[in-house]
Amino acid sequence: MTMVAILSGAGISTDSGIPDYRGPNGLWRRDPEAERLVTYGPYMEDPEIRRRSWRMRLDGPVLRAEPNVAHRAIAAYERSSGHALRVITQNVDGLHQAAGVPERKVLELHGSARSVVCTACHARSSMAEALDRVRAGEDDPACRVCGGILKSATVMFGQRLDPVLLGQAMSIAKAAEVFVAVGSSLQVQPAASLAGIAAEHGARLIIVNAEPTPYDPVADEVVREPIGTALPALLDRLR
Repeated sequence: MTMVAILSGAGISTDSGIPDYRGPNGLWRRDPEAERLVTYGPYMEDPEIRRRSWRMRLDGPVLRAEPNVAHRAIAAYERSSGHALRVITQNVDGLHQAAGVPERKVLELHGSARSVVCTACHARSSMAEALDRVRAGEDDPACRVCGGILKSATVMFGQRLDPVLLGQAMSIAKAAEVFVAVGSSLQVQPAASLAGIAAEHGARLIIVNAEPTPYDPVADEVVREPIGTALPALLDRLR
């Protein structure tokens, strides 16, 4: 049984209406100030940053987004290929699971935007519930357990990845016989290094991304076509 790993980045979800960050039309290029809203230090120190962050989420596309053809192609591959599949995602939108990939086969390196966590007592609740509180007039909702600061259950800029999750991702990269990096700029470390780790351990490395990445020179195949058509065709070939 072939071990196939897929590392997905923001580019896989743009067809679901979720903008990427670093592409030519990415969020940070259009609104550089928006990066402060998801940076841990400013978020924790400045109540106004938190209020703006909650308003951004209120209007954000993540909870309304639906899986697109690329997400569904991965789910169909998982069901029908007969190969062992693991999805490592840099995304926080939950669309792989929504498309039908089993939870246990998806590693969310950067957490989930569908939940919130207290920065003091670590209590978790749903993002939908927190946003209902914002709509009801709480512009910076506090933890209902201890009164601490709430944030999305994502890894913000300035925070480290969970070392246990990162270790699991590295183990998957080392074990993979085929490693597909799709929709990722492969610039954010340490997640980007997974492509290099896979290649170093003998995996066939395939990169599907509109823009060049630092790992293109070590890839066995680089695909520049739109993800919505390129990824389903690639997965059909891998069957």
